[in-house]
Parts: sequence; C-alpha cells; structure tokens
Amino acid sequence: MKTVYFIRHAKSSWDDMSLRDSERPLNKRGYRDAPFMAKLFKAKELKPDIIYSSPAVRAYTTAKFFAEALEVDLESIQVDGDLYLGNEDYIISQINALDDKIETVCFFGHNPTTTNLANIFHDSYLPNVPTSGIVKIQSKNSSWKNFSLKEAKFVEMHYPKQYFT
Repeated sequence: MKTVYFIRHAKSSWDDMSLRDSERPLNKRGYRDAPFMAKLFKAKELKPDIIYSSPAVRAYTTAKFFAEALEVDLESIQVDGDLYLGNEDYIISQINALDDKIETVCFFGHNPTTTNLANIFHDSYLPNVPTSGIVKIQSKNSSWKNFSLKEAKFVEMHYPKQYFT
C-alpha cells in the first residue's frame, strides 16, 4: 500500500520583520507542536522511506523534528526548492515519479498547498490544515504512477489542537 503524508510546517515567528519569508523560524508554539506531533507520528509506528522538505527554515526545522523522532538520518532529508512555492500539480508529479520500491513518503510544506492537496483526496471540504497538521493519503495501488484521485483516498488528519486545550 502506498502512503503519502502531507505535513504542514509548525507555527512560525513573525518577531523579526527584517527576515525574508523563507528565513522565518518557528515560534514558541511551533517548538512545542513540532516535537509533539513527531512523537505522535512515531507512536503510530510509522517510518517514511523518504522525507522531502521545503527549504524554508520553518518547514525544514519541522522535518528535522520528525526525522529525529523517527531516528532517520537528518542528511537523508531531501530539500526540494520547488516545495516552497510549489503547487499541487508539482507535488503530485513528484509522487508519480517515485520509485515503486518506496512505500511511504512525507512532504513537509506550506499552505495553501497542503490544504489544497488534502482536499483533492477528501470526500468533503476541509477549510484548513493547521500548522503541524499531518494528512495521511493512501492508495492500494502498487505503483506511484497511478497515485491519483481515482486511486488514492484521504485516511486521516491530526493536528496539535486535537491534543492541546
């Protein structure tokens, strides 16, 4: 079974307005939520074969928390510049190009793309994938080439406010 996780970066800081958008770090809540969600991911005994991340500091930092929790070598995180502003078509094309030996992949990125991707595979409208949100999409198909709306389905979504009051 082919599985994709779309993970939105943790909450970022706007404290330093001189930083470019791609340079914004996580804020206090982001530093709380990213490790928590990474541990939740690990508790479900999930381990991706490959991790892709936007180069933006907030996305890459979030990906690092997950890699550390999953005991994945940080050097194996694939930084893809096109995930920063990439749209749904780009990410679906990247999924369709994956080697079929890969079973599970994570993409760490941004909104609105993460929410738009979730909505492609969801039966009803999702208004937003919150920061640190994890969306799971699965296909029973054995080939990534066929990973599409017809073949893949939204399975679940987790986000910090489900666990924090």
